[in-house]
Amino acid sequence: MIKYKLHCKNCLEDFDSWFSSSKEFEKVKNMKHLNCHICNSSNIEKTLMTPNLKNTKKNNYKKLANIKNKIKEYQKFIQKNFEYVGDNFTYEARSIHYNERKYKNKGIYGSASIKDVKELKEEGINTEMIPWINEDQN
Repeated sequence: MIKYKLHCKNCLEDFDSWFSSSKEFEKVKNMKHLNCHICNSSNIEKTLMTPNLKNTKKNNYKKLANIKNKIKEYQKFIQKNFEYVGDNFTYEARSIHYNERKYKNKGIYGSASIKDVKELKEEGINTEMIPWINEDQN
């Protein structure tokens, strides 16, 4: 079912009416079976309506919370299994790639700019960017 806010162009009356679908509304209107209850005019049009967002906000919060929880799971895995190199990520990634550094058997994670990551990929150094949620953030 869909509820439309309608407007009579003849007497300027606004009213609501229910239809099984938007196609049903068009069918009834085209058959001239849609009339104003005040003046009986068939000169009726739909007006702007607000969408029904009843549960959308609640569902969006749940989805966001699920995404945050999944990101935090990934972060825990990374922190447990990779070496944190902070802002030296670009340098350390190049050092590993060119066989000059100690982290060969364990991956690294840290901070790098988008430009730096792009340059690393151009050099054939496999890197990925992931979202990171700090513990002090909600």
